[in-house]
Amino acid sequence: MNLLFAWRYFRAKKSTNAINIIAWVSMSAIVVGAASLILVLSVFNGFEDLVKSLYTSFYPDIKVSPVTDKTMTLTPEQLHRLAGLPGIHAVSLVAQDRGILEENGDRRVPAFIKGVDSNYLKVSGVGNNIQHGQFELGTTDRPMTVLGSGIEATLEIQADRALLPLSVYLFRRGNTDLSISSLSSLSRDNMATAGDFRIQEDFDQNYAITNIGFVKRMIGLGPDEYTAAEISIDDPARAIPMRQIIATTLGNGYLVQTRYEQNQNLYNVMGTEKWVIYIVLSLILVVAAFNMVGALTMLVWEKQKDIHVLKALGASDGMIQKIFLSEGLLLGLMGGIGGILLAVIICMLQIKYHLIPLQGGSFLIDYYPVKLVATDFILVLSTIAIVALLASWLPARKAARTAIDLRS
Repeated sequence: MNLLFAWRYFRAKKSTNAINIIAWVSMSAIVVGAASLILVLSVFNGFEDLVKSLYTSFYPDIKVSPVTDKTMTLTPEQLHRLAGLPGIHAVSLVAQDRGILEENGDRRVPAFIKGVDSNYLKVSGVGNNIQHGQFELGTTDRPMTVLGSGIEATLEIQADRALLPLSVYLFRRGNTDLSISSLSSLSRDNMATAGDFRIQEDFDQNYAITNIGFVKRMIGLGPDEYTAAEISIDDPARAIPMRQIIATTLGNGYLVQTRYEQNQNLYNVMGTEKWVIYIVLSLILVVAAFNMVGALTMLVWEKQKDIHVLKALGASDGMIQKIFLSEGLLLGLMGGIGGILLAVIICMLQIKYHLIPLQGGSFLIDYYPVKLVATDFILVLSTIAIVALLASWLPARKAARTAIDLRS
């Protein structure tokens, strides 16, 4: 009943044209606000998915690492039990440390030298992101490396065509001096370059991937010593229960983390940024609410006779208030639905035709990514409903308090 009255008041011709104009202006402002919220949140969702996919290419589903020391012991029996757990797809052993790469005695760059075994491509997407050359790690005695594209650029080489091997310096276990002047105290050897990968700047500028036996020999690890074990599982959605099963299987002294836990700070920052964006853009709806207050106040003045008649027929103050609250809610939701439809059309065009490009040319994609999420629609409509009800409260309260006067 209240919505029926609200709809008739919205459609009815007003004696003062300004009331119609202000009502349409307020609804248009809500359309713009709703569309802006959906568009920005969708772009943020697109970038969030892109960043997560990039990190997924490098970080495993589950990682096992030492709790305190830099290295841990995994016996063949433990590895056999681990690989035999239901739901485990592959286990890759890792030996990694900070070192220095040198090209022809001229250029040096610090890097994480990551030694991996033959299962590495089963737990990582690095092999799918090779830019030039191939993923080839060589052997313990004749190692080869795949460089991050940032390291390749710093060394000014072409990894797939380099004629001379790189010199690699790794600190023996127990030596933590990272200064260039201490090169004479490091383990030194050569390794050829097989190619380069490009995933994300954090990895491209910091990692060189090579043979695990070579790295273990360089830093002096024992046969059963490793710095980490990277695990892929059949169902990534079951990462948390699988983490618990793995932790129970290995026992104490091991830190077992899901992909989310390996990058918890990143995910927390992205979540916080999304809420900040939502709060800032919601101010557009607050501005629209001021227009709505004006439109509803003038509507109350316009419908004074109707209010008197309704009260004379027995309508309570609460009913009158609900009618004008419904009027405000109707304006808000019509504007919100219109804005969402507009945003959906723009997003679909962007997904299909890539209308808005990214500037700079240094990104993995050359257009703004967007992703429509149903919860964003619910959030935006709920926000609009709340703002509309708050904006309607004072005009509706004023209408409810109107005294009956039928003399005119």
